[in-house]
Amino acid sequence: MNNHLVIMAGGVGSRFWPMSTSEKPKQFIDILGVGKSLLQLTFYRFHGICDPANVWVVTNKKYFDLVKSQLPEVSEDHILLEPCRRNTAPCIAYVSWKIKSQDPNANVVVTPSDHIVVDEIEFRRVVTSCLNFTAETDAIVTLGMRPNRPETGYGYIQADLTARSPRNKEIFRVDSFREKPDIQTATRYIRQNNYFWNAGIFIWSVETIVNAFRVYQPSLSKVFERLLPIYGTAEEQVMIDEQYPECENISVDYAIMEKAEEIFVCPANFGWSDLGTWGSLMMQSHKDLYGNCAIGTDIEFHDSHNCIVHATEANKVVVQGLDGFIVAEKDGVLLICKLSEEQRIKQFAAEK
Repeated sequence: MNNHLVIMAGGVGSRFWPMSTSEKPKQFIDILGVGKSLLQLTFYRFHGICDPANVWVVTNKKYFDLVKSQLPEVSEDHILLEPCRRNTAPCIAYVSWKIKSQDPNANVVVTPSDHIVVDEIEFRRVVTSCLNFTAETDAIVTLGMRPNRPETGYGYIQADLTARSPRNKEIFRVDSFREKPDIQTATRYIRQNNYFWNAGIFIWSVETIVNAFRVYQPSLSKVFERLLPIYGTAEEQVMIDEQYPECENISVDYAIMEKAEEIFVCPANFGWSDLGTWGSLMMQSHKDLYGNCAIGTDIEFHDSHNCIVHATEANKVVVQGLDGFIVAEKDGVLLICKLSEEQRIKQFAAEK
Protein backbone atom coordinates (compact mmCIF):
# COMPACT_ATOMS: atom_id res chain seq x y z
CA MET A 1 0.00 0.00 0.00
CA ASN A 2 3.03 2.31 0.24
CA ASN A 3 3.95 1.88 -3.43
CA HIS A 4 3.36 5.04 -5.46
CA LEU A 5 3.62 5.60 -9.20
CA VAL A 6 4.59 8.95 -10.71
CA ILE A 7 3.97 9.42 -14.44
CA MET A 8 5.69 12.42 -16.02
CA ALA A 9 3.39 13.57 -18.83
CA GLY A 10 4.28 17.19 -19.54
CA GLY A 11 6.22 16.77 -22.79
CA VAL A 12 5.25 18.67 -25.93
CA GLY A 13 6.98 16.44 -28.51
CA SER A 14 5.89 16.90 -32.12
CA ARG A 15 8.11 14.33 -33.83
CA PHE A 16 5.02 12.29 -34.72
CA TRP A 17 3.25 15.17 -36.41
CA PRO A 18 0.59 15.31 -37.81
CA MET A 19 -0.76 12.87 -35.16
CA SER A 20 1.01 14.63 -32.29
CA THR A 21 0.80 18.40 -31.85
CA SER A 22 1.55 20.88 -29.06
CA GLU A 23 -2.13 20.65 -28.13
CA LYS A 24 -2.07 16.84 -28.02
CA PRO A 25 1.49 15.49 -27.69
CA LYS A 26 2.47 11.90 -28.41
CA GLN A 27 1.78 10.62 -24.88
CA PHE A 28 -1.92 11.30 -25.44
CA ILE A 29 -2.28 9.63 -28.84
CA ASP A 30 -2.60 6.03 -30.03
CA ILE A 31 0.79 5.79 -31.73
CA LEU A 32 0.72 1.98 -31.88
CA GLY A 33 -2.82 1.67 -33.24
CA VAL A 34 -3.92 -0.53 -30.31
CA GLY A 35 -6.81 1.58 -29.03
CA LYS A 36 -4.89 3.10 -26.10
CA SER A 37 -2.65 6.13 -25.83
CA LEU A 38 0.94 5.82 -24.61
CA LEU A 39 -0.17 7.42 -21.32
CA GLN A 40 -2.85 4.77 -20.86
CA LEU A 41 -0.44 1.95 -21.72
CA THR A 42 1.99 3.33 -19.13
CA PHE A 43 -0.70 3.40 -16.45
CA TYR A 44 -1.96 -0.13 -17.15
CA ARG A 45 1.47 -1.78 -17.23
CA PHE A 46 1.79 -1.00 -13.51
CA HIS A 47 -1.33 -3.03 -12.71
CA GLY A 48 -0.64 -5.10 -9.62
CA ILE A 49 2.38 -2.99 -8.62
CA CYS A 50 0.61 0.12 -7.42
CA ASP A 51 -2.95 0.86 -6.32
CA PRO A 52 -4.68 3.41 -8.61
CA ALA A 53 -5.24 5.54 -5.52
CA ASN A 54 -1.44 5.98 -5.32
CA VAL A 55 -0.92 7.05 -8.93
CA TRP A 56 0.26 10.60 -9.64
CA VAL A 57 0.52 12.37 -12.99
CA VAL A 58 2.61 15.52 -13.41
CA THR A 59 1.66 17.42 -16.54
CA ASN A 60 1.28 20.87 -18.05
CA LYS A 61 -1.78 22.83 -16.99
CA LYS A 62 -3.21 22.78 -20.51
CA TYR A 63 -3.25 18.96 -20.55
CA PHE A 64 -5.36 18.50 -17.42
CA ASP A 65 -8.53 17.62 -19.34
CA LEU A 66 -6.64 15.12 -21.51
CA VAL A 67 -5.21 13.35 -18.47
CA LYS A 68 -8.57 13.37 -16.70
CA SER A 69 -10.41 11.90 -19.70
CA GLN A 70 -7.78 9.25 -20.47
CA LEU A 71 -7.12 8.19 -16.87
CA PRO A 72 -10.43 8.50 -14.98
CA GLU A 73 -8.99 6.10 -12.38
CA VAL A 74 -6.57 8.79 -11.19
CA SER A 75 -7.90 11.21 -8.59
CA GLU A 76 -8.04 14.83 -9.77
CA ASP A 77 -5.94 15.96 -6.81
CA HIS A 78 -3.23 13.53 -7.97
CA ILE A 79 -2.90 15.35 -11.30
CA LEU A 80 -0.24 17.96 -10.59
CA LEU A 81 -0.14 20.89 -12.97
CA GLU A 82 3.06 22.63 -14.05
CA PRO A 83 2.53 26.23 -15.17
CA CYS A 84 5.61 25.96 -17.40
CA ARG A 85 8.26 23.43 -18.40
CA ARG A 86 11.26 23.18 -16.09
CA ASN A 87 12.65 19.73 -16.95
CA THR A 88 12.48 16.66 -14.70
CA ALA A 89 14.14 17.81 -11.47
CA PRO A 90 11.50 20.41 -10.44
CA CYS A 91 8.78 18.02 -11.63
CA ILE A 92 10.09 15.21 -9.41
CA ALA A 93 10.81 17.53 -6.48
CA TYR A 94 7.23 18.86 -6.52
CA VAL A 95 5.54 15.46 -6.61
CA SER A 96 7.99 14.03 -4.03
CA TRP A 97 7.13 16.62 -1.40
CA LYS A 98 3.45 16.26 -2.22
CA ILE A 99 3.63 12.48 -1.73
CA LYS A 100 5.66 12.91 1.45
CA SER A 101 2.97 15.19 2.87
CA GLN A 102 0.46 12.32 2.54
CA ASP A 103 2.60 9.19 2.97
CA PRO A 104 6.03 9.66 4.61
CA ASN A 105 6.73 5.92 4.13
CA ALA A 106 6.05 5.98 0.39
CA ASN A 107 8.13 3.90 -2.00
CA VAL A 108 8.07 5.51 -5.44
CA VAL A 109 8.66 4.58 -9.07
CA VAL A 110 8.94 7.48 -11.54
CA THR A 111 8.41 6.86 -15.25
CA PRO A 112 7.97 8.84 -18.47
CA SER A 113 4.54 8.61 -20.06
CA ASP A 114 5.58 8.05 -23.67
CA HIS A 115 7.68 4.88 -23.65
CA ILE A 116 6.63 1.35 -24.56
CA VAL A 117 7.35 -2.03 -23.02
CA VAL A 118 6.86 -5.29 -24.91
CA ASP A 119 7.27 -7.86 -22.10
CA GLU A 120 5.04 -6.49 -19.35
CA ILE A 121 5.37 -9.59 -17.16
CA GLU A 122 9.15 -9.19 -16.98
CA PHE A 123 8.71 -5.44 -16.51
CA ARG A 124 6.50 -5.96 -13.46
CA ARG A 125 8.92 -8.49 -12.01
CA VAL A 126 11.88 -6.12 -12.35
CA VAL A 127 10.05 -3.09 -10.96
CA THR A 128 8.67 -5.06 -8.01
CA SER A 129 12.14 -6.40 -7.22
CA CYS A 130 13.59 -2.88 -7.25
CA LEU A 131 10.77 -1.50 -5.10
CA ASN A 132 11.49 -4.19 -2.52
CA PHE A 133 15.15 -3.14 -2.59
CA THR A 134 14.50 0.59 -2.12
CA ALA A 135 11.97 -0.10 0.66
CA GLU A 136 14.80 -1.65 2.69
CA THR A 137 17.66 0.72 1.80
CA ASP A 138 18.53 4.38 1.18
CA ALA A 139 19.40 3.57 -2.42
CA ILE A 140 18.36 5.28 -5.62
CA VAL A 141 17.81 2.77 -8.42
CA THR A 142 17.57 3.43 -12.15
CA LEU A 143 16.65 0.83 -14.75
CA GLY A 144 19.29 0.17 -17.41
CA MET A 145 18.20 -1.40 -20.68
CA ARG A 146 20.52 -4.00 -22.18
CA PRO A 147 21.54 -2.50 -25.56
CA ASN A 148 21.18 -4.52 -28.76
CA ARG A 149 22.64 -1.92 -31.13
CA PRO A 150 24.98 1.11 -31.00
CA GLU A 151 22.25 3.67 -30.37
CA THR A 152 23.24 7.36 -30.42
CA GLY A 153 19.83 8.63 -29.29
CA TYR A 154 20.06 7.39 -25.69
CA GLY A 155 22.22 8.25 -22.71
CA TYR A 156 24.14 5.35 -21.16
CA ILE A 157 24.77 4.04 -17.65
CA GLN A 158 28.14 2.51 -16.89
CA ALA A 159 27.73 -0.16 -14.20
CA ASP A 160 30.33 -1.71 -11.93
CA LEU A 161 29.43 -5.35 -12.46
CA THR A 162 31.87 -6.37 -9.72
CA ALA A 163 29.85 -4.43 -7.13
CA ARG A 164 26.67 -6.48 -6.90
CA SER A 165 24.32 -5.57 -4.08
CA PRO A 166 24.20 -8.30 -1.39
CA ARG A 167 20.49 -7.59 -0.91
CA ASN A 168 19.59 -8.08 -4.58
CA LYS A 169 21.88 -9.93 -6.99
CA GLU A 170 20.35 -8.14 -10.02
CA ILE A 171 21.34 -4.68 -8.82
CA PHE A 172 24.79 -3.09 -9.25
CA ARG A 173 26.50 0.15 -8.34
CA VAL A 174 26.68 2.85 -11.01
CA ASP A 175 30.14 3.96 -12.09
CA SER A 176 29.00 6.87 -14.25
CA PHE A 177 26.30 8.33 -16.47
CA ARG A 178 27.26 9.08 -20.07
CA GLU A 179 25.68 11.54 -22.46
CA LYS A 180 24.31 10.50 -25.85
CA PRO A 181 27.42 9.29 -27.71
CA ASP A 182 28.55 9.47 -31.30
CA ILE A 183 28.38 6.25 -33.31
CA GLN A 184 32.01 5.29 -32.65
CA THR A 185 31.59 5.68 -28.89
CA ALA A 186 28.26 3.83 -28.91
CA THR A 187 29.89 0.97 -30.82
CA ARG A 188 32.62 0.81 -28.18
CA TYR A 189 29.99 0.70 -25.43
CA ILE A 190 28.25 -2.22 -27.12
CA ARG A 191 31.48 -4.25 -27.20
CA GLN A 192 31.60 -4.02 -23.41
CA ASN A 193 29.00 -5.66 -21.23
CA ASN A 194 28.65 -3.00 -18.54
CA TYR A 195 26.97 -0.18 -20.50
CA PHE A 196 23.18 0.11 -20.50
CA TRP A 197 20.66 2.51 -22.02
CA ASN A 198 19.30 5.03 -19.55
CA ALA A 199 15.52 4.51 -19.65
CA GLY A 200 14.73 7.41 -17.31
CA ILE A 201 12.81 5.12 -14.92
CA PHE A 202 13.75 5.77 -11.28
CA ILE A 203 12.87 3.93 -8.06
CA TRP A 204 13.43 5.22 -4.51
CA SER A 205 11.75 5.82 -1.19
CA VAL A 206 10.25 9.29 -0.86
CA GLU A 207 12.49 9.95 2.15
CA THR A 208 15.60 9.08 0.12
CA ILE A 209 14.79 11.38 -2.80
CA VAL A 210 13.69 14.27 -0.60
CA ASN A 211 16.94 14.04 1.37
CA ALA A 212 18.89 13.90 -1.90
CA PHE A 213 17.27 17.15 -3.03
CA ARG A 214 18.07 18.73 0.33
CA VAL A 215 21.73 17.82 -0.01
CA TYR A 216 22.39 18.32 -3.74
CA GLN A 217 19.75 20.90 -4.73
CA PRO A 218 19.05 22.95 -1.58
CA SER A 219 17.54 25.93 -3.40
CA LEU A 220 15.13 23.69 -5.29
CA SER A 221 14.23 21.74 -2.18
CA LYS A 222 13.41 24.92 -0.25
CA VAL A 223 10.82 25.92 -2.86
CA PHE A 224 8.72 22.81 -2.31
CA GLU A 225 9.49 22.24 1.37
CA ARG A 226 8.14 25.62 2.37
CA LEU A 227 4.90 24.80 0.54
CA LEU A 228 4.20 21.79 2.81
CA PRO A 229 1.51 23.62 4.83
CA ILE A 230 -0.56 24.40 1.73
CA TYR A 231 -0.44 21.10 -0.18
CA GLY A 232 -3.99 19.90 -0.69
CA THR A 233 -5.51 23.36 -0.17
CA ALA A 234 -6.96 25.85 -2.64
CA GLU A 235 -3.76 27.89 -2.26
CA GLU A 236 -1.51 25.17 -3.68
CA GLN A 237 -1.97 25.85 -7.39
CA VAL A 238 -1.70 29.61 -6.88
CA MET A 239 1.64 29.20 -5.11
CA ILE A 240 2.92 26.63 -7.63
CA ASP A 241 2.04 29.01 -10.47
CA GLU A 242 4.03 31.69 -8.70
CA GLN A 243 7.04 29.66 -7.53
CA TYR A 244 7.51 27.05 -10.26
CA PRO A 245 8.79 29.43 -12.98
CA GLU A 246 11.58 30.46 -10.58
CA CYS A 247 12.93 26.89 -10.42
CA GLU A 248 16.11 26.05 -12.31
CA ASN A 249 15.52 24.27 -15.62
CA ILE A 250 17.48 21.10 -14.89
CA SER A 251 17.09 17.35 -15.34
CA VAL A 252 17.09 14.98 -12.39
CA ASP A 253 20.11 13.27 -13.97
CA TYR A 254 22.23 16.42 -13.59
CA ALA A 255 20.57 17.55 -10.36
CA ILE A 256 20.74 14.30 -8.39
CA MET A 257 21.84 11.14 -10.22
CA GLU A 258 25.31 12.33 -11.18
CA LYS A 259 25.98 13.66 -7.66
CA ALA A 260 24.48 11.17 -5.20
CA GLU A 261 26.56 8.31 -3.80
CA GLU A 262 24.05 5.51 -3.27
CA ILE A 263 23.15 5.09 -6.95
CA PHE A 264 22.40 1.65 -8.36
CA VAL A 265 21.32 0.26 -11.70
CA CYS A 266 19.19 -2.79 -12.42
CA PRO A 267 20.03 -4.11 -15.93
CA ALA A 268 16.86 -5.34 -17.60
CA ASN A 269 15.53 -6.63 -20.88
CA PHE A 270 11.79 -6.29 -21.38
CA GLY A 271 11.57 -4.82 -24.89
CA TRP A 272 11.82 -1.11 -24.06
CA SER A 273 11.77 1.88 -26.40
CA ASP A 274 11.29 5.59 -25.79
CA LEU A 275 9.58 5.96 -29.19
CA GLY A 276 11.53 9.11 -29.90
CA THR A 277 11.54 8.66 -33.69
CA TRP A 278 9.63 7.02 -36.52
CA GLY A 279 12.58 4.68 -36.86
CA SER A 280 12.18 3.51 -33.25
CA LEU A 281 8.46 2.98 -33.85
CA MET A 282 9.29 0.80 -36.86
CA MET A 283 11.64 -1.30 -34.73
CA GLN A 284 8.83 -2.03 -32.29
CA SER A 285 6.14 -2.71 -34.92
CA HIS A 286 5.31 -5.72 -37.08
CA LYS A 287 6.79 -5.52 -40.58
CA ASP A 288 6.03 -7.46 -43.74
CA LEU A 289 8.60 -9.37 -45.79
CA TYR A 290 9.71 -6.13 -47.45
CA GLY A 291 10.25 -4.19 -44.22
CA ASN A 292 7.01 -2.22 -44.43
CA CYS A 293 5.04 -1.32 -41.33
CA ALA A 294 1.30 -0.53 -41.43
CA ILE A 295 -0.60 1.09 -38.56
CA GLY A 296 -4.21 1.36 -39.70
CA THR A 297 -7.11 -0.80 -40.80
CA ASP A 298 -6.73 -0.97 -44.59
CA ILE A 299 -3.22 -0.26 -45.89
CA GLU A 300 -1.70 -1.86 -48.98
CA PHE A 301 1.91 -1.84 -50.19
CA HIS A 302 2.94 -2.46 -53.80
CA ASP A 303 6.56 -2.53 -54.91
CA SER A 304 7.47 -0.66 -51.71
CA HIS A 305 10.16 -1.32 -49.13
CA ASN A 306 11.11 -0.13 -45.62
CA CYS A 307 8.16 2.24 -45.30
CA ILE A 308 5.94 3.06 -42.34
CA VAL A 309 2.34 4.16 -42.85
CA HIS A 310 0.26 5.50 -39.93
CA ALA A 311 -3.30 6.15 -41.05
CA THR A 312 -5.80 4.94 -38.46
CA GLU A 313 -8.56 7.29 -39.66
CA ALA A 314 -8.26 6.70 -43.42
CA ASN A 315 -10.69 4.32 -45.13
CA LYS A 316 -8.02 2.94 -47.43
CA VAL A 317 -4.36 3.69 -48.19
CA VAL A 318 -2.35 2.34 -51.14
CA VAL A 319 1.39 2.98 -51.33
CA GLN A 320 3.28 2.13 -54.52
CA GLY A 321 6.94 2.44 -55.46
CA LEU A 322 8.31 4.00 -52.27
CA ASP A 323 11.45 2.98 -50.38
CA GLY A 324 12.25 4.30 -46.93
CA PHE A 325 9.34 6.72 -46.46
CA ILE A 326 6.99 7.85 -43.71
CA VAL A 327 3.35 8.31 -44.67
CA ALA A 328 1.10 9.68 -41.93
CA GLU A 329 -2.42 11.10 -42.00
CA LYS A 330 -4.44 12.83 -39.27
CA ASP A 331 -7.43 15.17 -39.41
CA GLY A 332 -7.02 15.76 -43.12
CA VAL A 333 -3.28 16.49 -42.89
CA LEU A 334 -1.02 14.18 -44.91
CA LEU A 335 2.72 13.82 -44.34
CA ILE A 336 5.02 12.07 -46.83
CA CYS A 337 8.64 12.26 -45.75
CA LYS A 338 11.85 10.28 -46.21
CA LEU A 339 12.76 8.33 -43.09
CA SER A 340 16.29 9.65 -43.47
CA GLU A 341 14.94 13.21 -43.21
CA GLU A 342 12.57 12.70 -40.30
CA GLN A 343 14.40 15.24 -38.14
CA ARG A 344 12.73 17.88 -40.32
CA ILE A 345 9.26 16.88 -39.11
CA LYS A 346 9.58 19.18 -36.08
CA GLN A 347 10.21 22.02 -38.52
CA PHE A 348 7.12 21.11 -40.54
CA ALA A 349 5.04 21.01 -37.34
CA ALA A 350 6.34 24.40 -36.18
CA GLU A 351 5.48 25.97 -39.52
CA LYS A 352 1.88 24.80 -39.16
